[in-house]
Amino acid sequence: MPPLVLIGLAAVAVWSLVSHRFERWGIAGPAALIVLGALTTVWNVPAFAAAIDTEVSSRVVELILAILLFTDAMEVRGRGLFGGERNATLRLLLIALPLSIMLAALISVFLVPDALLVALVIACVVMPIDLAPAARMLRLGSLPPRVRSILTIEGGYNDGLVAPFFGMSLAVSVAIIKAIEAQPGDQNRILDQGAEDFARVFANAAPSILAAIAVGITLGTCLGLAVRHLHRVGWASDAGIRLVTMLLPLIAFGTAAVIPEINANGFVAAFVTGLAYRIMRTRGMEVRSIPHTELRFIDEVGVLTTNFVWFMLGGTMLVAFSGGVEWTLIVFALLALTLLRIGPAYLSLLRSTVGRRDRLLIGALGPRGTASIVFALLAYNALPSGSTEADYVLVIAVATVVGSVLIHGVVAPAVLGEIDRRRGSAPN
Repeated sequence: MPPLVLIGLAAVAVWSLVSHRFERWGIAGPAALIVLGALTTVWNVPAFAAAIDTEVSSRVVELILAILLFTDAMEVRGRGLFGGERNATLRLLLIALPLSIMLAALISVFLVPDALLVALVIACVVMPIDLAPAARMLRLGSLPPRVRSILTIEGGYNDGLVAPFFGMSLAVSVAIIKAIEAQPGDQNRILDQGAEDFARVFANAAPSILAAIAVGITLGTCLGLAVRHLHRVGWASDAGIRLVTMLLPLIAFGTAAVIPEINANGFVAAFVTGLAYRIMRTRGMEVRSIPHTELRFIDEVGVLTTNFVWFMLGGTMLVAFSGGVEWTLIVFALLALTLLRIGPAYLSLLRSTVGRRDRLLIGALGPRGTASIVFALLAYNALPSGSTEADYVLVIAVATVVGSVLIHGVVAPAVLGEIDRRRGSAPN
């Protein structure tokens, strides 16, 4: 086992023992683990940089993201694949998300002109939302249930929708950068290969999402019906169901990744599997939610894996910031977390049933987390090693996620928690 992995496991174990007390003091888990990751890897930053610049690290983080998307689907309330919020969710996915990506790419050209060749890659990395940094915020009573539900559903789907565009833009960027650095005789060959990669990803974009939805519905429906029936007749115990629930996102993601004929997006497959499983498992139940005894295992695994990702981010932060950080990158990260998200989200929900206050909350409370880390590591590994573009992608992604941890994991819960306390102390 690599020493850094062992250190990471030990750090997560220590935090697991003391997290209850620290969180009562208002110290968020992601923020604390980022600090732990930075402190325990500062002694050998180059070794950590080499460790994350591998395909293995990307695959591990992808599996973690699949598990988290599945657990997000378990939290969706309401009926159907959109939890009863189809109109609002589709507006955010089909209007707000593309608009945010286009604006982010445009702004990055002006703020970070040296990263022109990866402008669209950067936009695809920083704009998908992920609820992992905002676990405390989502549990607070002052957050409207509808806002929580819409954010959960959007966070599950947007990774899969962005993935094809991320793949196309990355293929083009890699080809152009390699062609610029190559010998004159090799440039045409590299550009031709890049064009083929782009065409393949472009042609497979819509089919991969549709295939993922089909895989998710099939797996989730079959397993949900089987679990409901076998539990009712006394064949399946809660312990057995907990194991099935843990294995299901891995099966969904693996089916998409291992069987090339299906050509499905693994992230969408994992999320839709969770939605379909929840619908079938709770069919006929008065309360449309899966019993906590059946979700206890996957919830704990989700917390464990997420904690390890935050630890990795702490070390990655040292790698990204070791050469200094330009102020324009920080400005871009702040814009990505605020105006570039709030504006498109608010506009997309105009003339919908979502009220003005909720529109602002949905825009403002769009955290970034594991999805951005996954895409950033994929880009960092694919782009030429040591290239300026690879460094820019990593620095901007880390700055955005760390900023989100502070805003959505520390500041927002503190503000919403204060609102909860004032409501609790207010006279009836």
